[in-house]
Amino acid sequence: MATSKKIVLAYSGGLDTSYCIKYLTREHGYDVHALTVDTGGFSAAELEEMEARAFTLGAASYKAVNVTEALYDECLRFLVYGNSLRYQTYPLSVSAERMFQALEVAKYANLIGADAIAHGSTGAGNDQVRFDLTFQLLAPGMEIITPIRDQQLSREAEVAYLAEHGVAWPEKKGKYSINQGIWGTSVGGQETLTSHQNLPEEAWPVPATATEARSLKLHFEEGQFVGFDDQRFDHPVAAVQALEAIAAPYGIGRDIHVGDTIIGIKGRVGFAAAAPMLIIKGHHLLEKHTLAKWQLYWKEQLGNWYGMMVHEGQFLDPVMRNMEAFLEDSQKTVSGDVFVTLHPYRFVLDGIDSPYDMLGAGFGQYGEMNTGWSGNDVKGFTRILALSGQVQAAAKKSKS
Repeated sequence: MATSKKIVLAYSGGLDTSYCIKYLTREHGYDVHALTVDTGGFSAAELEEMEARAFTLGAASYKAVNVTEALYDECLRFLVYGNSLRYQTYPLSVSAERMFQALEVAKYANLIGADAIAHGSTGAGNDQVRFDLTFQLLAPGMEIITPIRDQQLSREAEVAYLAEHGVAWPEKKGKYSINQGIWGTSVGGQETLTSHQNLPEEAWPVPATATEARSLKLHFEEGQFVGFDDQRFDHPVAAVQALEAIAAPYGIGRDIHVGDTIIGIKGRVGFAAAAPMLIIKGHHLLEKHTLAKWQLYWKEQLGNWYGMMVHEGQFLDPVMRNMEAFLEDSQKTVSGDVFVTLHPYRFVLDGIDSPYDMLGAGFGQYGEMNTGWSGNDVKGFTRILALSGQVQAAAKKSKS
């Protein structure tokens, strides 16, 4: 008797990957080994529910692996060091998560000797490139199967297929595609397919219920967010999760990102990332006080580049390790506290306190007084500074 082929499915428990289990087992007879790679978005109860659903749909096996701390240690902290926001808006939540999910799926497929790998990405987004590229690099020659992309299925068609085969899908889960992880929650739905609509309040997983202003003191040590309000955590992941629990009910960190996909079309998605936005913006303010001008300039260039490469699925490129070395080295003086006030749907950065604050270094107060130079020093400085422009003007005048 022929043995069924083994296929490892990157399984999120959502509509697309649930469809994939039913389709791959029913229509093609695969032994589907579902792997959930948790990047900080699932509770123990949710993982148990996902396991039960996977077996109900026909999976041959199910496994969950948590990579949240590895995701932070190997990628997210560098996004903080670089103040990386895609188009100054989006904290690259899904971009970073997908790379680490793909890495684990490829590793697992190699471990169990799978014949193929599957994922539930559509043909219109970035995830298909991130998964495919990683699989081709780490599991070369292994077949990649993508039912949603290959059949060009709509969410309505997937819901109908599952219903036809005895699986009911909740209305909200069918209406909105929600991806939650340590670095934020993305929300896609009918409203994000157009250019003029915002997401309704009911689309967001965490309701905006907080109404009273709240002050927080964020703690950074060499660029890493380590806690708040005099509470330190064993790992930055725990600090991020605790901050998210406080800030998310304010509805802050919500926005809609409009960007260019890797394949060249425009994309639009909602996201909620209260803790990441507080951390990145607070970190950036602290750097303004503790880093020199050219450090800030080149960090901005490399931070944007690093974020772009993560977004484009190029995390494995060796140049990323070079940029990480620069970014980490730049953080030696980025320590101190950042004072923040939370308000409904917004936050205010009030200021910082750091032993490395160059604002109080004693050479002068901006717009007020100076102690490190004289007026004559500035006269000479500006005379030399103007010389290049004067030479250019004289040369142009001589030819006119």
